[in-house]
Amino acid sequence: MGIPAPWNSLAAVIWVLLPALIANALATLPRGRGPPMDFGRSWPGDGRRILGSSKSWSGFFFGSLAAAPFGLLEAELILLAPPSLQLVPSLGSSLEAALPLVLMVSFGAMIGDALGSFCKRRLGRPSGARTLLLDQLPFVLLPIALGLLFYPTLFGSVFGSLTAILWLLVLTLGLHAGFNWIGFKVGLKKVPW
Repeated sequence: MGIPAPWNSLAAVIWVLLPALIANALATLPRGRGPPMDFGRSWPGDGRRILGSSKSWSGFFFGSLAAAPFGLLEAELILLAPPSLQLVPSLGSSLEAALPLVLMVSFGAMIGDALGSFCKRRLGRPSGARTLLLDQLPFVLLPIALGLLFYPTLFGSVFGSLTAILWLLVLTLGLHAGFNWIGFKVGLKKVPW
């Protein structure tokens, strides 16, 4: 007897997005040290910061690069598992084949997070202000969009159902809130969102 379809879908969504989730969580560890991604510049159209002070190059690269080994570990584990235990999709036929996908998801998460900040600044929201959906979704939606473009078979099969979309919303809205609250409590984030 196999895993019921809704739970299998949840496992696949988490499996494919795990590097994005880890990158987003670990990006706070450098605590904003180093130059901000926008180098303090303002957007010509509105005079507000392009991204804001909370987006630093140290967080961008640390989050992206620190998440990649986890994605490669996933790829290795599924390659080692016997076919009867492969309950989640393979990330590549080898570690070398999985590396571009893992980097795309990890860096895509950080780029998506920066795009969310860009949109928040254009809406006049200050850096660190809570903005529902723009705080939670861009860091997963951009890797999914890139995955649908460059790995359509894998990403289409994982995210091509209503069940997967519902799991995605539950994970990003729920887990994101939980991890941010924990990060705030341990002093890694200035705000709990």
